[in-house]
Amino acid sequence: MSDEQFKAQVDAYVDEIWEAAVEDIRYLVEVESVEDLSHSAPSMPYGPAPAEALRRALEISKRLDLTPTNCDGFIGYADLPGESDTQIATISHVDIVPLGLGWNFPPLDVTRKDGFLIGRGVQDDKGPYIMSLYAAHFFARQVEQTGNKLPYTLRCFAGCNEETGMADVDWYLAHNDAPAFLFTPDADFPLICGEKGVYHGLFSSKPGLLGGSLLAIDGGTVPNAIPGRAEAVVSVAADALPAADNIALEALQDGCTRIVATGKGGHASMPAGTVNAIELLVDYLVANIELTDDQAVFLSLVKQVVSTTDGTSTGINTADDKFGPLTCIGGTIGCFEDGHVEQTIDSRYPTSIGGVDITGRMAAIAEAHDASYRLLSDAVPFYIEPTSPEIQTLLATYREYTGNMTEPMVIGGGTYARHFPRACAFGPNEPDIANPDWVGIEHGPDEGISEERLKNALKIYIVAIARLMELDL
Repeated sequence: MSDEQFKAQVDAYVDEIWEAAVEDIRYLVEVESVEDLSHSAPSMPYGPAPAEALRRALEISKRLDLTPTNCDGFIGYADLPGESDTQIATISHVDIVPLGLGWNFPPLDVTRKDGFLIGRGVQDDKGPYIMSLYAAHFFARQVEQTGNKLPYTLRCFAGCNEETGMADVDWYLAHNDAPAFLFTPDADFPLICGEKGVYHGLFSSKPGLLGGSLLAIDGGTVPNAIPGRAEAVVSVAADALPAADNIALEALQDGCTRIVATGKGGHASMPAGTVNAIELLVDYLVANIELTDDQAVFLSLVKQVVSTTDGTSTGINTADDKFGPLTCIGGTIGCFEDGHVEQTIDSRYPTSIGGVDITGRMAAIAEAHDASYRLLSDAVPFYIEPTSPEIQTLLATYREYTGNMTEPMVIGGGTYARHFPRACAFGPNEPDIANPDWVGIEHGPDEGISEERLKNALKIYIVAIARLMELDL
């Protein structure tokens, strides 16, 4: 069969299965699969909802003629056995970030509007997971029709903990060998060959910080996103507080007020154009509320952490020629029963600095503000040479389908690829193609993706997998 005949066969297949694929995406999007460790149990280590999403993911894979395996709820995979046990794999995830506020469409359903799919996970990463299954199903059909197995086993992973630590792949690799090559459809085209280091840390005030005028403070939903909303409760009447841009005042009982700051959220790895709501809130509190000395000192720490996104305010700004500049954002702030307050940071760093250096600088800032600091996690930068045969195979296929000759990229985001010896991130998002204003980004309200671009990604994945099967791995 010629290359053009094969591509025509792929086109016909994608058109045939598309409506079923959209319904399978909907079936996964219905599950609010946010990590819930407070309800973890055997076979559901990340909570009931991620476990249900995994169950549905493997149910779909079985219906698509693949062989599913549930790894005690940590992770799952579906296989199309080949002539060799050597594996070529895809890895996607079926967990999601919290829904958050500001949705104009139902977040736990798939809305089809003007050629777009809208719903939490349609882009990150339930939609791409379904694409990986249907790519494998294309080959399962061929095997059934011809009796000829693929040269290598094709494995489609369904992760359950990508958004909150990637402990799922740590568990898998502690119990199994890594595939010979793997790509994750959880990023941008044309191809991601490198990822900055991903660093998370936590500042804590001493107990009893809250009280007096400042009764509570809360902002953000996850450490790896710039918060678009933050709020505080103060023991000051609303009519005694001044109006301010991006600040809403809500009168409460007993003469208290809820102060709500609205910024512009976004992913921690791409902070350009965002406005951190925590900074807006802190600025308002400092200017208008009578704070204790301890509160003023800790809020000055918070202000220092959240006031820039390139590390200049904390003294860790740096760059290298491979990954570019460091980013550092303040993601969440919250208060606890003993009256202490915590502020998280997320830094994406190049090779010109290390996690130990970041920890040292943050610990010094904490000490100067009578607070404590601890490292939460640190994953070093990841890179695979763009000249490798696997990368060139994927890149050539993408270019044939799109005509886009952009070179492979490095990113600040962290994907599953960094956990495997030979891997990359490969689509499906097209960052250079603008979406309508009502279509949201991953991790944000009204998350959406173009149906046509998702269909094209499926075609690229099928053809690329067929070509990977021809390599000597």
